[in-house]
Amino acid sequence: QVPLVESGGGLVQAGGSLRLSCVASGRASSSRGMGWFRQAPGKEREFVAAISWRGGSTDYADSVKGRFTISRDNAKNTVYLQMNSLKPEDTAVYYCAGRVGGSARHNLDEYDYWGRGTQVTVSS
Repeated sequence: QVPLVESGGGLVQAGGSLRLSCVASGRASSSRGMGWFRQAPGKEREFVAAISWRGGSTDYADSVKGRFTISRDNAKNTVYLQMNSLKPEDTAVYYCAGRVGGSARHNLDEYDYWGRGTQVTVSS
């Protein structure tokens, strides 16, 4: 059973919007801090956004600030990433990650669970 399952990716034109969702199940349901990361072809996986357990603290990569919003619904074990004003350079596989610790972190090594990713492609 995959602990985190992402959905909502797809193909969109530059300037458009997408909303990613990530549902935690099984052992990943214990995740408190949640994050989104992305990996473009030939590049390393990078931090996008993170949110604390109760949603009071969020963190964003400089490249997405003002365009992306991370949120969560703990009753549904779901975290979201609203992506607006998308750019071609946002094209990547987007991964959801969960950590037992409750704070919002941007370091990959601090996450305990990972999803398989969802492809986001932004055309120019």
